[in-house]
Amino acid sequence: MLHSHSLGKGPNLIILHGLFGSGDNWRSVAKALSDRFQVHCLDLPNHGQSPWTEQLNYPSFADAVRDWIDANGIKHTHLIGHSMGGKTAMQLALSGDTDWLQKLVIVDIAPRDYPPHHQDIFAALDAIDLSQFSDRRGVESALMEHGVRDLGIRQFLLKSLYRNDENQLAWRFNLELLKSSYDGIAKAPDFTAPFTGPTLFIKGMNSHYISRDDQPAIEERFPHAQAKLIEGAGHWPHAEKPRAFMRILEGFLPE
Repeated sequence: MLHSHSLGKGPNLIILHGLFGSGDNWRSVAKALSDRFQVHCLDLPNHGQSPWTEQLNYPSFADAVRDWIDANGIKHTHLIGHSMGGKTAMQLALSGDTDWLQKLVIVDIAPRDYPPHHQDIFAALDAIDLSQFSDRRGVESALMEHGVRDLGIRQFLLKSLYRNDENQLAWRFNLELLKSSYDGIAKAPDFTAPFTGPTLFIKGMNSHYISRDDQPAIEERFPHAQAKLIEGAGHWPHAEKPRAFMRILEGFLPE
């Protein structure tokens, strides 16, 4: 069963995080929405505190989310997904079985294959022997030395650093499986039937994850989709421009 944390009262709203992340990355958004919704931040398989599995692809992610929904007796919910979590949300929405799905929000990702673009991060993580470090500061310095120059990305990765039962530093994400399954992560979600419910794509204006070339695929799969741009934001608009992001969400989600 997937790990989750929930807060608030009202209609259900599920949030799915991106690669290397966890539901905890969305805690501030969940708190801001908790006066209107019961918000559930899930850790996807092989991330956060959710179980590690033998396979990693969007159908298996979607199955795990549906199992969590069924186990928690949720009959209807809104769904937000960012990046890898956005593709998982699309996989669920495009399954043809969507009576439970009310409104869909996709954050800075399109329904298509992407070329490999996380090699530098994988190389840095591979190069670091966590047994040689006693604290987060040392790991951060090692990440920078091995090419992760962006402070925001280093801080994001370090959110998944913890001490295991042997009191040793470890990553919460399943690094080996993420590496071996990366081609599957980069692929487009499967397309069984279009999702005809209300859909919103949110793009950071400085991000290249969604382009004009993606519009035909989006319109084919999500015929009622609308789009919003957040000026000055990149691939993490919810973290980079939280006020603008929340205004957009509040305008799209029901009262």
